[in-house]
Amino acid sequence: MDEKRQSRLSLVWLITAVGAIIYATIQIFSYLNASAGSHGATPALNFTAAQVWVISAFYGAWVIPALLALIDRPTANWVSLIFGGVLVALTTLSGVFDGIRDGGHLVFLALLAITLPGSFAIAMSWRHLRNCDVGAAPSGRMISINPR
Repeated sequence: MDEKRQSRLSLVWLITAVGAIIYATIQIFSYLNASAGSHGATPALNFTAAQVWVISAFYGAWVIPALLALIDRPTANWVSLIFGGVLVALTTLSGVFDGIRDGGHLVFLALLAITLPGSFAIAMSWRHLRNCDVGAAPSGRMISINPR
């Protein structure tokens, strides 16, 4: 894969990651706004240290598919496709669940900011895997399957 296509694939995964962060930010503000409007005071949100680490790791993991897309190896491309697809699916499901609970605008935002760019990233990753030569080494030479 040439450098331009590789960079484009990584950029699409990064756009999906930015969409997930934008969704999370708006979801938090929407939750706080609804809580403050109905009760007059925002309830205290108490997180344990483990919960904060899990949330940080989950949103930090969005960088992994973009970084793996820069590696021109079939294994890295498969991991990028599978891991990125799981992240898109989990974040979309949580967005739909939060939207049902907190308001329909969050469902629309999750579909717009996460699922739409995520589906483009998954399609581009799949197209890249389908078009790459299975038997070709990164240098362009053929790999011998017979171990003699």
